[in-house]
Amino acid sequence: MSKREIVVLTDVALITAIVQRGTADEIVKAAQEAGAQGASIHYARGRGVRERLGIMGLAIEAEKETINIVVSTDQLDRVFEKMYLAGNMDTPGMGFMWVTPLEKAATFIPPEIVERLTQRKTQD
Repeated sequence: MSKREIVVLTDVALITAIVQRGTADEIVKAAQEAGAQGASIHYARGRGVRERLGIMGLAIEAEKETINIVVSTDQLDRVFEKMYLAGNMDTPGMGFMWVTPLEKAATFIPPEIVERLTQRKTQD
């Protein structure tokens, strides 16, 4: 039996965006084009003063989509900016997004990538 090891990622961050329902797919596509590997999308329901008043008296849909994407800190600014632009976050009522630094994360990393990273670390 082989020994199982955990490969811990430390230079990663979580981008979270809450957006209008129906817009998440386009935002995730932009994030992937900027280098993100994937995303988790789930549905949510929002409440707040904007929901009741809306912009200029128009009601804002309470149904939302929440996007979670884990990216390396090297990719963070690029992916964040592409998501912001794709989601039209500069328009009132279109959504809100933020970044959470992650202390550590773990997932399957192909052995050849682990080896390459280990070699690079020993060369530095």
